[in-house]
This record gives sequence, structure tokens and C-alpha cells, in this order.
Amino acid sequence: MKPLFITATNTNVGKTYTTLKLIESFSKQGISVGVCKPIETGVITEPLDAKALLEAVQKHNPKFKNLKPKDITAYTFELPAAPFCADTQQIIKIEVIKNKINELQKLCDLLIIEGAGGLMVPITKTYKMIDLAKELNLKTLLVTPSKLGCINDTLLSIEALKNYDISFDWCVNLFEDKEEFNKVTKPYYDAVFEKWWHLDEGYKK
Repeated sequence: MKPLFITATNTNVGKTYTTLKLIESFSKQGISVGVCKPIETGVITEPLDAKALLEAVQKHNPKFKNLKPKDITAYTFELPAAPFCADTQQIIKIEVIKNKINELQKLCDLLIIEGAGGLMVPITKTYKMIDLAKELNLKTLLVTPSKLGCINDTLLSIEALKNYDISFDWCVNLFEDKEEFNKVTKPYYDAVFEKWWHLDEGYKK
């Protein structure tokens, strides 16, 4: 089964929240799920996102039981910034990330890979998150916010995925400006997209 790449329009949109829900959902369907957080920044003592993801997987997949949070990451950095900026010593090697993904993929049927930030976030000077999804031919789920202004961010990210010829789906993490969403954003999505959905519910037409 091809790995699933979770990305978003930006940071703090809900990638980890979405990934946690997918881990539970796929596991309940009898699918052996694994998880990888290739790069996590803003790490002081341990990668907290990786910790939450690993603990969720360990409830369902015994092959991940003895792993530690840093075992599901390729790189962690203290500075809360884009990987290229957080990597002040320029130690990131893309092959190391790919090898980590391949290693974890052997422990499950479906590996869910959570990116850092949005699609255009630089991993190195010349390599972005979207390049990883493209090069590994990953099915991608784009998580978008519900706050005012999200239409622009959503359309830009969708355009980028189309330009890179990446197979994707997208959903709204309905949590910011939740009450206003139905007035200021939903009418456009309803008019333009035949199908769209937000977390916790099925497709909307």
C-alpha cells in the first residue's frame, strides 16, 4: 500500500490532529498503520508531535511498540522554523529521510508521513516538502484551515499540487473561525468544488 503524505497550507493548521484521527480510523478498519515524522523542529528535549503519533500507532501496531519518538524521525532541531533555517549546521541529507521512510514502511501496511509546515517549506536550499511527495510518488492529503483568508491559501496549495502532478485529496480542519466559516468560506467551496469535506464528517456537495 502506497504511503500517505499529510501536508497543510501552513504550520499550525492541524496536520498532527489529522494524522492522529487517520491512525485511529485506518486501524479500526484492520489496516496495519505506521507513522513517520521525517523532520520536527522546535524540539527541546523530545519531539512532541512524533511522540503523540507514535503512542497512537503503538496502541494498534505491535511492530512499533519498542520504538522511541526519535526512531520515527530522521532529523530534529531546536529552532522552531522551516527545516532549512532550523538546520544551522546544514546536516540534512534527503537520502537519510528516504531511508527512514523505507525502514518504517517495512513495519506496516500503510505508512502515514506527516510533513513539516506547508508544501513549499524548504528542507534544503533546493528541496522542498512538495519535492519529497513528488519524488516518492506519495498520495497526499492537504489539510486546510477554516479561518478567514483560507480560500486563497487552499487554492494556492491545490494549484501547486496540480502543477507537480501529485495525486491528492484535501479537507478542511474546521476549528478556527468556526462559526463564521459557513458564511465567509463555505459558499465558495460549495459553488466551485463538486466534493469537499471537513474532519469528522463525510463529503459535502
